[in-house]
Amino acid sequence: MSEDQSVVSEVVEAEDVAIEEPVDEDADAPKVSKREEALNNEGEIAADYLEELLDIADLDGDIDTFNESGRAHVSVITDGDVLVGKEGEVLDALQELARLAVMTETGHRSRLMLDIAGYRDKQRRQLQDLAADAIADVQNSGEPVRLSPMNPYQRKIVHDAVAAAGLSSESEGEEPRRRVVVLPKA
Repeated sequence: MSEDQSVVSEVVEAEDVAIEEPVDEDADAPKVSKREEALNNEGEIAADYLEELLDIADLDGDIDTFNESGRAHVSVITDGDVLVGKEGEVLDALQELARLAVMTETGHRSRLMLDIAGYRDKQRRQLQDLAADAIADVQNSGEPVRLSPMNPYQRKIVHDAVAAAGLSSESEGEEPRRRVVVLPKA
């Protein structure tokens, strides 16, 4: 056999070999961005932390995580309001602890939102109703409407509702007495 014939036979033999490529089992699954992956990680870290806390306190609750508006959200589904506290004070404290747990684990500040027993959802609906009433008052009177003092989270909900209605609003005052002012169209 000549040198040329041996090369040809090696090529033919190589073609008979099945080359196995790794198969992506989740090829049909949607691709997750790095940001979405980081938010999923934040939610999982917070959920694990809160689950341990519930176990230590011997409290019942199911934990759900999801991402919305560029934030990780953790929801504790429970019948009791002991974890909410008066005007959401315990909830706010638990949210800060969960954010610290995420920051300790990831090294990055978290904007994680925590809801317990649907408290924040109820609060959001009430604030949107309050904003709708203020919008109607401004449209009827043509005068600005000043709302009661609110925390930054509450003010954001009202500002968003006002903007969605095509009006503008601003915050005035100093914490903790900072409030939203709904303005008439210019």
